[in-house]
Amino acid sequence: MIPLIQNPKSKIQHLLIFLIQNSKSKIQHLLIFLIQNSKSKIQHLFNNKGFRRYAANTSWLFAEQMLRMIAGFFVGVWVARYLGPEKYGIFSYALAFVAIFQGIAKLGLDGIVVRDLVKEPEKTQVYLGTAFWLKLIGGFFSFLLILIISWFTADNLQTFLFVNIIAAGIFFQSFEVIDFYYQANVQAKYISIRKIAQVILSSIIKVYLILINADLIWFVLVTLFDAISLAIFSYAIYKKQGLPDFLRYFDVGLAKRLLKESWVMLFSSFFTLILLNINSIILKTIHGSYSVGIFYTALTISGLCTFVSVQINSSISPSLTSAKVKSDILYKERLLTLFKFLNLLSFLLSGAIFLTSDFIVRILYGEQYIESSHVLKILVWSNIFLFMGNSSWHWYLNERKQHLSILRLGIGALISLFLGLVLIKYFNVYGAALSTIISYAFAFYLGNFILSGTRSLFMLQTKAIFSFFNPKKYFEWRVK
Repeated sequence: MIPLIQNPKSKIQHLLIFLIQNSKSKIQHLLIFLIQNSKSKIQHLFNNKGFRRYAANTSWLFAEQMLRMIAGFFVGVWVARYLGPEKYGIFSYALAFVAIFQGIAKLGLDGIVVRDLVKEPEKTQVYLGTAFWLKLIGGFFSFLLILIISWFTADNLQTFLFVNIIAAGIFFQSFEVIDFYYQANVQAKYISIRKIAQVILSSIIKVYLILINADLIWFVLVTLFDAISLAIFSYAIYKKQGLPDFLRYFDVGLAKRLLKESWVMLFSSFFTLILLNINSIILKTIHGSYSVGIFYTALTISGLCTFVSVQINSSISPSLTSAKVKSDILYKERLLTLFKFLNLLSFLLSGAIFLTSDFIVRILYGEQYIESSHVLKILVWSNIFLFMGNSSWHWYLNERKQHLSILRLGIGALISLFLGLVLIKYFNVYGAALSTIISYAFAFYLGNFILSGTRSLFMLQTKAIFSFFNPKKYFEWRVK
């Protein structure tokens, strides 16, 4: 069992438990209120032609993600049950460690290249080829960095080996440029087809490893195989369509321009990945692999909501870019609509998981992971701020203010590191959950108020929040 605290701060301990146990009824009332008072707004969205067009594209991504969840998530749950919290914690630590450096390999090019492909489709080959080779070079330096740092920080040879096997998959991230083409042309089905094929193959291998009682090392190797197979499927489908080859293209002038603009996104991605993964690393350092396994389980369940935000934002990105070109008023209207929709969705999803957390953990992971349900009740509310962060990238890109994102994300990363060290020391996995919520709030919302250049974004986010949740109207509804 994981102790909540390691010193006699019983009042804080009782407060945390009290808040968790006595907030279900309030959450239920608030969920009902939001559903009843947002029907007309949701109906208005679906009557919009532009919304319906991009909803059709998003449906492909949703279909793929649902299949990936069925095949991937439940197989992942089976793997976690098979490995147990201790071994699963080691595996999760390796994944979190590598994830922090994956943003460096991406070089912050993703959103920028998609944006430019929408504006200049005639230069598709040059953009894709240049981005491919830049990402491959970035992957080499990222792997080298992981190799050096893990050599000095890993507590044993096994952990060092696991981290670097997973890290080798970074080289194959360069084939993600194929996704840029399909995103720019609103053709999500081609992204979905190859991801479905890859996850089915990966799931079959993992199930086989469980049935033969394979050691942890084989599951680590499958993670590397996933990266390789996904790259192969991506390129095979792209070539089968007869689309022009991009591998022989590299424009030095374009590369310089992309790097000059994307370095901000690179650091933004790096700070974001610190926010998402640093608590797992601190837990491993202070409390060991078991705590990581418990926390990462809650993080995995909470993350089920995230794919919704990611896919909606990926699909709607071209629409916002084109709206910015046509009219600033139209652009702000679409951006506000996106914020409103994702705010409502994030609260409804988080509330549903909060109310059913005990059942979810017990059914999926078993009694050995039951402590994760208590962590999940706290951690799931971080999704509200994470949804805000995902949708705000459109504003930064289209306003060309990516440099400001570094400051607010840097603030969030520092808060996460500081709070993580303090709260995790005293409150273990519960401290990690609290640290996550507070750091997300600053990184994705409150940080926009601190910086003068992003206060207009903060006002849009705030307006979106109160368009669905009016405190006065809510309490009037409760009285009735």
